[in-house]
Amino acid sequence: MRRILICCLVLLAWLGADVQTALAGGQGYPGGGGQGYPGGGGQGYPGGGRPGQGSIVPSGDEMPATTSTVKPDAAAKKAYTAGLKSLNKAHEFEDVAAKAANPDKKAAALEKVSDAYGKALDQFTEALSNKGDMVDAWNGAGFVHLRLGAYSESIDDYNHALHLKSDLLEAVEHRAEAYMAVDRLDEAKAAYMDLFNHERPLADQLMATMQAWLDSHRTAANGMRPADIDSFGKWLQERDGIAKQTAATTP
Repeated sequence: MRRILICCLVLLAWLGADVQTALAGGQGYPGGGGQGYPGGGGQGYPGGGRPGQGSIVPSGDEMPATTSTVKPDAAAKKAYTAGLKSLNKAHEFEDVAAKAANPDKKAAALEKVSDAYGKALDQFTEALSNKGDMVDAWNGAGFVHLRLGAYSESIDDYNHALHLKSDLLEAVEHRAEAYMAVDRLDEAKAAYMDLFNHERPLADQLMATMQAWLDSHRTAANGMRPADIDSFGKWLQERDGIAKQTAATTP
């Protein structure tokens, strides 16, 4: 009788171990997860329960990637694209103003030009608020400031653009135009030499701006010393001669 009792106890212990194993396995789901959640997580929480109730919450580098880093880039791209459209509108209104014979129509077109440039500037600024290293947006803002006569701001914008992309020669040329507008002749001359060696059409474009500056300052010095104006005129004449000579010999 005693032997039968011992056998029954052993059998019960064995059955108990099987029950515990079955409960740990959870109806055939891998990793012991109840209701099909891998990793032993109750009700879909990985790691065993809700956060704060014994679960394992990823930390630091283990956190899954989110779209938070993508959203600002997408917003920047959207704002920049809108800025380009506004910039194209400004160019269209400039053409209308240039062709308008009626003074009222010309004035109305010019007002639309100003509005379109202002809108473009807001949109480029929005792009930069989302992505501060967006070269194209800095370039666009620099151009708008240049066209609106905000030359110091334009120079600052182009400085940012060229800091990020030093070989953006379009920005070099436009910044030089802003330099000329504020009588920073040495910086403009250095820009011309850079363009002359790397992008002759842009150098020729800057040469035209320089010539216009010289003509206007010979008429009205606008605070410049006559000696400085004459010195710049001699440099410009020399460079123009070199440009024409090399253009004639270039195949």
